[in-house]
Amino acid sequence: MQNMIADGGSNQKPSGADQCPVYCLPTKPIKGSKQMTPSTSVSLLLPSHFSTLLHTKHSQRQPSPPSSSSSSSSSMDFFFITLYLLLHLLYSSPTSASLPACKSTCGSLPVKYPLGTGPGCGSPRFHPSVSCSSSDQLLLTTHTGSYPITSISYPTSTLTISPPLMSTCSSMHSSPNFGLDWATPFQVGPSIFLLLSCTTPSSSLTFKGSPLCDSSNTHLCAAIYTCPSVVSLGLPLFAPTNSCCVYSPANLGPHGDLDLEGLKCAGYASVVSLGEYPTDPSRWEYGVSLQFSDGGLDNYNFATACEACEKSEGACGYAPPRNYFVCVCKNGVNTSTDCYGQIDYWNSNGYSPKHFSLDFNEHLLVMGPFGWSLC
Repeated sequence: MQNMIADGGSNQKPSGADQCPVYCLPTKPIKGSKQMTPSTSVSLLLPSHFSTLLHTKHSQRQPSPPSSSSSSSSSMDFFFITLYLLLHLLYSSPTSASLPACKSTCGSLPVKYPLGTGPGCGSPRFHPSVSCSSSDQLLLTTHTGSYPITSISYPTSTLTISPPLMSTCSSMHSSPNFGLDWATPFQVGPSIFLLLSCTTPSSSLTFKGSPLCDSSNTHLCAAIYTCPSVVSLGLPLFAPTNSCCVYSPANLGPHGDLDLEGLKCAGYASVVSLGEYPTDPSRWEYGVSLQFSDGGLDNYNFATACEACEKSEGACGYAPPRNYFVCVCKNGVNTSTDCYGQIDYWNSNGYSPKHFSLDFNEHLLVMGPFGWSLC
């Protein structure tokens, strides 16, 4: 039986089937397949004729005289019987929706390693922080909320988010706190935070005994207070600049939060770029710039394999619980290498891949919803 099992982290193929690819798990339904849930512990992907082959192999097993290995033999008999029954149960089950496959795009944004579109996609260190919503919007989720990702630069490992309740020149309103999770590989990039409608004079705001506000940039406060929407914060046009604070991103609090309530400020604006019009806030580029690590903490082979996967138009993923590399192809098949030839193989050989699941508490394999590994 072990010759029919492929490790998600190797290129092992079934014995006697030189043209057969590594058996791997679909992440979206192939006609006739059964839904795979996150609770599944062990899964195999098999050609449609395998249940007959397995039944034949089992029926050919000859009884052996009692020996010290009888317990092991009984366990294998139980395994084959259970396997056979589950195969027939699978083939009689209706088709149902499966977990979404990893995608190489979300909306208009390309999604590449180390980012991913959902569980089992990209680098495991970015889950569940980054995901693609049902409305095809790439999101960053932290303990303070979910924020649309509006742009990504992979060469510089930066992305920009647009918090829904962040103020801009065209729309100002009270804002909740903004913060990052310490366990995620993100940190605030070179954004300019403007704290708005603060009841404490900006000159009195401090962080660990040091002045919080950059007094050399008060002209930015004067500029944004010319926006008509400032009245939404209860301020008049051309409000006093001492109710505004140019706040350095490096000074986020001990929990990674922009604590507006603690600072007694009603809202904030974050500017990624002043562009060519530093005195015209209607032309500033608003958003929060974030730096992310490039996945250097992952296994070196993971990053190398991912490069080949993306060249074959696959999406990089991983197989829990050991997080071995998986390349997710557009036809829903996962492979331990890349997507070249995967679709042609299954179609040309007339195979209709199906998968079933078995739960083992002690031996053989441990499996998550996107791949599998030998234990």
